Amino acid sequence: QVQLVESGGGLVQAGGSLSVSCAASGRTFSSYNMGWFRQAPGKEREFVVAISWSGTAVYVDSVKGRFTISRDNAKNTVYLQMNSLKAEDTAVYYCAVKSGAMGNYRLQSWYDYWGQGTQVTVSS
Repeated sequence: QVQLVESGGGLVQAGGSLSVSCAASGRTFSSYNMGWFRQAPGKEREFVVAISWSGTAVYVDSVKGRFTISRDNAKNTVYLQMNSLKAEDTAVYYCAVKSGAMGNYRLQSWYDYWGQGTQVTVSS
């Protein structure tokens, strides 16, 4: 069992920046592939970005150049730095984890465990 706890959400004006983090339990964080998804009001949850256990990151096109994912294996934490935020980035952001080889990181069903989510609101 892996527990994930997101933090750092909040309210920010359009064009601003915000960082969210996801702390994971477990001794083998360095073997975890981590993903961030988001769910806007009235919409389905969608893939945002994933980072493999080896540090390779893949972004959805809508956030490329604005969002940056990173990981600190010593702290069992993955970070999502969000810059140039837009109103359409408003959503609950969830982190998820999958151990082992990188695979279908865009699919929610591929992940084993999920966090509770953190709200990010961008005012226009």
